Amino acid sequence: MTKTTDTGTDEARIYLLAAHPHWRESRVNRRLLEAAREIDGVDVNDLYGSYPDYVIDAELERDRLARADLLVMLHPIQWYSMPPLQKLWLDDVLRYGWAYGKGGTALRGKDLWLAATTGGPAESYHPQNYNRYFFDAFLPPYEQTATLCGMRFLPPLILHGARGASAAEVNAHVDVFAQRLASYPAWPELSDLGDCPACEVPAQDRPVDVQNGEVA
Repeated sequence: MTKTTDTGTDEARIYLLAAHPHWRESRVNRRLLEAAREIDGVDVNDLYGSYPDYVIDAELERDRLARADLLVMLHPIQWYSMPPLQKLWLDDVLRYGWAYGKGGTALRGKDLWLAATTGGPAESYHPQNYNRYFFDAFLPPYEQTATLCGMRFLPPLILHGARGASAAEVNAHVDVFAQRLASYPAWPELSDLGDCPACEVPAQDRPVDVQNGEVA
């Protein structure tokens, strides 16, 4: 059985970005990362292992992403968002004219799946609790990123309360994650998802210096 590695393979249909600043402290994401490395067709990239200096090879990343049908973002939720290196990856890789905007069709028709963990339990994401919002309130940046690039945003897989989850709960979550990766794209709910709405960016909203990758 041929496994994929963190250097990528031509056969990979899934590109998994794993972002965790402190893998040694991870109870769940590290297990998910290990499970992904055992599944055929998954190109796994540990971002903090690949880019400890935060200098991202954007061209290499675009090549790996272009080969895949599914982009998986695997990380803990930190301050209601993603780890900083994951955000930098989005900034550097999803270039205007490639991922979105005029001529930016490289990702159109692909899928984006978020697999994330939270430290707080599910009940903490409630208007009457300390996180003040239902967890879905923190998903629009992910969903709109996918939509702007012409990708479908798949129903995310979230494990709340990862710090206090029992071993049985963690094991069950890892099993679901691995099963989903191994069975993609044969997920029954995908047939119920509509087409991704078009998000055309007017040329006047992107000055020439920004289009060329310079700071406006």
